[in-house]
Amino acid sequence: MLALVWVLLLHFHLRWDWAPFAKPPPVEIVVASLKREDTAWVHQYFPGWARSIYVVDDPTAKLTVPKNKGREAMVYLSHIVDNYDTLAETTIFVHASRFAWHNDDPDYDALPGLHNLNLDYVQASGYVNLRCVLVLGCPVEIRPHTDAATPWERGNGVARSGRALTAKEIYKQAFKELMPGVQVPQQVGVSCCSQFAVSRDAVRSRSREDYARWQKWLLDTPLEDDLSGRVFEYMWHMIFGKEAVFCPSAAECYCKLYGLCDLKCGDTMQCDGRYILPKYSTMPPGWPRVGWSGENRNFSGPL
Repeated sequence: MLALVWVLLLHFHLRWDWAPFAKPPPVEIVVASLKREDTAWVHQYFPGWARSIYVVDDPTAKLTVPKNKGREAMVYLSHIVDNYDTLAETTIFVHASRFAWHNDDPDYDALPGLHNLNLDYVQASGYVNLRCVLVLGCPVEIRPHTDAATPWERGNGVARSGRALTAKEIYKQAFKELMPGVQVPQQVGVSCCSQFAVSRDAVRSRSREDYARWQKWLLDTPLEDDLSGRVFEYMWHMIFGKEAVFCPSAAECYCKLYGLCDLKCGDTMQCDGRYILPKYSTMPPGWPRVGWSGENRNFSGPL
């Protein structure tokens, strides 16, 4: 009987989470997903990590959020609030899609980077962006004071021309609400797109109450999801202790974070043979074996 119980516990540990009675895990991957997205790759390729898969549009899911609002930011904040006292030594926050336009890889594949992630470097840095390429978001993405919408525009939710407001235009006001008493920076820059790894100490450099307050802001704000989520996209690095403009050279990042130290890097922004901004934000059917023009890409990685 005892042997059967152990087998069942081991099964659920490997398939879902760290055993509930164990000490905090060394590494946990937190995934923001929708019901339609396939997250089986996380379980398949990272059985040694604790795995928390949040399904934001399924109230009956094992892990979900108070409200599907604010995109991945609601997942990340909910995880921190609910697990503040038992956080992993390193937590990795990612989106659900293994292949996505923003993944920093020649095949836009999240798998190689996560497998090669230098956890010691994450601990030393506190916060690392999983994108080393600085296109998009660096060297400066937002100039809060010069980009800010007028009070009239904020009140009406549109620019005077009638178009919808952008994240740049609402960032200053949002920052003041989220970070009361903190001076709004002149410039904000960080490589997109809200996928990063943080140490437990970096997370706990702020109180649980801070994260709960930010979660409540997401729940209460009248801003649309794309705007409220984008605000956090350009705040996470500051939340975890980095300067408002955090754009380390691509060469340094690839070497220290992923062990890719022999790349040819013509400038600080990107390195040859790595990330190229794709033509489209949606991967074509058949990717990674089939390209945008229907060509065979000779993909040799695991599927």
